Amino acid sequence: MSWVAATAVYVCIWMVVLFAVLPWGVKPATDVQPGTDPGAPANPRLRLKALVTTAIATLLWIAFYLIARSDLITFRES
Repeated sequence: MSWVAATAVYVCIWMVVLFAVLPWGVKPATDVQPGTDPGAPANPRLRLKALVTTAIATLLWIAFYLIARSDLITFRES
């Protein structure tokens, strides 16, 4: 697998994991001010979610890489 393909797979995995992690621990704001969305989270904790996303995506990418490297899944024509 080339580094371009590996990077593309990692970015795809990272984005999917991000959308799975974003709803974790979301609590709506209790004091809604005029002009703000009442459904907006009080404390979104985006840095923590980015770190968790990176850790999970890295583990999944390593698993994907090992499976692809062992030829259990191949992307070449037979």
